[in-house]
Amino acid sequence: MKGRGSAEQPVNRFTQKEWIPDPEYLEYLYRCGEDDPPQTEVLDDASRSVITKNSSPDIEFDYSLNPYRGCEHGCSYCYARPSHEFLGFSPGLDFETRIVAKREAANLLRDELSKPGWKVPDMVMSGITDPYQPLEKKLGITRQCLEVLSQFKQPVELITKNYLITRDLDLLSLLASKRAVRVRISVTSLDPELSRTLEPRASSPERRLQAIELLSRAGIPVGVNVSPVIPGLNDHEMIAILERAAQAGAVWGHYIPLRLPGAVSSVFVSWLERYRPHTKDKVLRLVRELRGGKLNQSEFHKRFQGQGEVARRLRQLYQLGMKKAGLSFSVPRLDPRSFEVPGPKQLGLFD
Repeated sequence: MKGRGSAEQPVNRFTQKEWIPDPEYLEYLYRCGEDDPPQTEVLDDASRSVITKNSSPDIEFDYSLNPYRGCEHGCSYCYARPSHEFLGFSPGLDFETRIVAKREAANLLRDELSKPGWKVPDMVMSGITDPYQPLEKKLGITRQCLEVLSQFKQPVELITKNYLITRDLDLLSLLASKRAVRVRISVTSLDPELSRTLEPRASSPERRLQAIELLSRAGIPVGVNVSPVIPGLNDHEMIAILERAAQAGAVWGHYIPLRLPGAVSSVFVSWLERYRPHTKDKVLRLVRELRGGKLNQSEFHKRFQGQGEVARRLRQLYQLGMKKAGLSFSVPRLDPRSFEVPGPKQLGLFD
């Protein structure tokens, strides 16, 4: 399906009924030329809180800010797809065409940051789906949240694979002047054709490298996230990606092996069948070797590294690539000391 990462709707694991379209009706639509790809549907979120506390012991951040649920990028490997099932949707095509937007996110964020006693060293935007997915260009929810964060000087890390982040260089520069921001640009492959099918609505590899360069020139700490590394598909590119990112201005690098939780495995396998049938068996065999004989490994402290010979080889590639590129293994620390609630300051008793 042109412009989409998934061409199917895996059954929601929480539903008791499954809707199956009539094949004759689908054939009729095709003959009539009514088989256009589905358009993105925007749904409003009614959440009363926009900051999520993380309790996973192997994730390095404690709080995340997610302006959207679902993601138009349509990456076939996205580990966040199963989160859409909690909304009653399919983790397949629904995940990338039915986007839930938190239009009140900035106001909710302002209220939460204004609470007495709020002291959080930093947070991540976002921990689930990309804050700069294409819909952001129209809605601007991420920018509204950044405006609030810059007013409070609240430290934040942004993770994206979209060049659109360069739109907000002004706000990011303000935060950077207080050592209150860092950015990770995810680069999965340098092959534009692979990227186009694997991540159909994300920025091209070259545009992501350009984003790293512009962020670096603006004095914003930026790193590269080689994620996911898919053995047998893009693992051979890891060293080149790290080197290109360093040349563009990245100062540190990170990688995460492929994860296929829940229905993500069926979406990814379907993608392999459509676009890489000749390497499907090899890729799945290596993924199973990486994940202890399964397509996924959900245990804490194992899911982000994998195990066995494949995991060891990926670590070696990463370490070699980091050394050749001159990238740091350490992530720049953010400084929470500049945080303040904007507005008139309350006078002390003896002022």
